[in-house]
Amino acid sequence: MRNPTFEFTRAITRRPASTIAQGLRAEDTGNPSLDSMLAAHAAYAAALRSTGAEVIELEALEAYPDAQFVEDTALCLPQGAILMRPGAPSRLGEVAEMAPTLRACYDDIREITGPGHIEGGDILVTGKEILVGRSDRTDAAGVAELAEIAAEWGHALREVFTPEGVLHFKTDCSLMDAETILSTKRLDASGCFSGYRVLHVADGEEAAANAIRFNNLVLMAGGFPRTAEMLDKAGYEIVEIDNSDCAKLDGGMSCLSLRF
Repeated sequence: MRNPTFEFTRAITRRPASTIAQGLRAEDTGNPSLDSMLAAHAAYAAALRSTGAEVIELEALEAYPDAQFVEDTALCLPQGAILMRPGAPSRLGEVAEMAPTLRACYDDIREITGPGHIEGGDILVTGKEILVGRSDRTDAAGVAELAEIAAEWGHALREVFTPEGVLHFKTDCSLMDAETILSTKRLDASGCFSGYRVLHVADGEEAAANAIRFNNLVLMAGGFPRTAEMLDKAGYEIVEIDNSDCAKLDGGMSCLSLRF
């Protein structure tokens, strides 16, 4: 039987737009290269396809320079999809752009109507619950509205808190399998992963914490050799993707796809 937390048959991605230099970022570390980002995007989609999954690649949205980070627009669950309500005003329109694709994939589509806000980057679905991190982009009202919808579908939801100065909850963690979390030490120290097996990224490699388990593969950002070696020794099959340009826009592996 398929485990819906990491075994998927489909993914949705979106090509980066030529306007990416206008994307949001907490710190200006230089503008990303469109050519390099497109090459990394192609490698990412190819890795997903290599597992046998169908990858739906959407066209770039020039009006939305952050739109390649599709994960923030929705939460995909076995029962249906839930359209999010991003906390960044410039990203609100991305949800309407994503909605038709999700409606073609799901019979049941719900949506966060507000007044709260919530983004997919703050949501980690494990084998036993949905963890939602409060952050600058996800507030208490958004979490509460999602909890009501999730409960109708039989999902338990637990609110946790994203470390100060960290954009999204999943900036600092990712799911390796239904019971195993890859995490930074600072996030794990909060106690939010009590009851789980936790693997720590190497010191100085905190950005490696945002990875994705997709079928038999773990896709992680390149350039973090000690964390990659640790995951390899733990028995995971690693694919490293150049994330240097996405990182300039505070993006990571999970941000780049919706998986279901």
